[in-house]
Amino acid sequence: MFPPPPDDPAANLRRAVNRLGRRMRAERPPDALPSGRLGVLAHLYRAGPSSPGAVAAALHVQPQSLTRTLAALARDGMVTRSRAAADGRSQVVALTERGFAAMARDVGHMDTWLRARIDAELNTTEREVLRLAATLLDRLATDPGTGADAVPSTDPGTNPGAGPDPGAGAPGAADGEGAG
Repeated sequence: MFPPPPDDPAANLRRAVNRLGRRMRAERPPDALPSGRLGVLAHLYRAGPSSPGAVAAALHVQPQSLTRTLAALARDGMVTRSRAAADGRSQVVALTERGFAAMARDVGHMDTWLRARIDAELNTTEREVLRLAATLLDRLATDPGTGADAVPSTDPGTNPGAGPDPGAGAPGAADGEGAG
């Protein structure tokens, strides 16, 4: 017989975050972008044009693991790749209008589902607690060494007025190929 799961704040939070992440992935439309691709687009939306290495560092993945993801996004016209002006040997990846539209569609779908669940399940006080908890979770997700997000931020204030909240794809998504 196995012992019961730990009943401490960290274990409870981990289980709740993982369960919500799984549920949100299950609610994605069938034609949604793989989680890793969505994460790359969200990073480029938030940070602007970036080197593949900077994208990998922000998403906490190896640069080599982004090769197929970036190739697929470029093939689908969602990102462009160009040579860096300062160093012609390095690349810069940028979000395109098509990439923004795909990201906005997928994130909008997830946000609509989550808003409906919040409205149906939580009272006004619980909604305020959840708003505060989201701020605390963002703080926990920030890498203390760099101040960078461990995954793309879901804070709409990170790119004010630029459109829908970019949100990350799925927690723990690495390369988008088979993710989700």
